[in-house]
Amino acid sequence: MRIGTFVVKIWRWSSIAFVIGALGWTYSLLPDMVAFNFSETGLADSYINRDVIFYIVMGLFLVNNVVISSLVKAVPRIDVQMLPILNKETWVKNRAHLNELIINWIYCIIAGVNTMIGLSLFSLATVNSNQFTMDIFDFSWLFYIGVLLMILVFLLPLRLLWPPAPQEEL
Repeated sequence: MRIGTFVVKIWRWSSIAFVIGALGWTYSLLPDMVAFNFSETGLADSYINRDVIFYIVMGLFLVNNVVISSLVKAVPRIDVQMLPILNKETWVKNRAHLNELIINWIYCIIAGVNTMIGLSLFSLATVNSNQFTMDIFDFSWLFYIGVLLMILVFLLPLRLLWPPAPQEEL
């Protein structure tokens, strides 16, 4: 196992635990009616029942972790000639490495979405809690973190522009 694959797997599994923990903590902390839309002044405009938030997040979580994960099983069956990559002949000879890069990329997408769901849940719980004195403007950093995560995840396929490194025999 390569270090990149190890890091991606750790991030994916820790993001799954993060979402489950954030969902449990958020659900226990939220009031029955949760503010989810805020005006320019920071006051709540719209409210929703916390059960609806729970089911929406669980639906997103299941789609993200089950449906998108099922794409991983199809990666070995994809014809390399159909992929929009350079040096197709070289990648055909290194199919295992190509599969590993594509699978890692799919898992990074899953982990990035999980991380954003978890951070969003924590911010929603904090804004709606009586225990904390933070308002909606204290979480403007969440948007930038999300954009940065998605840029990083979608830059990963750039690795496919370079040919694979030759394997050295020991």
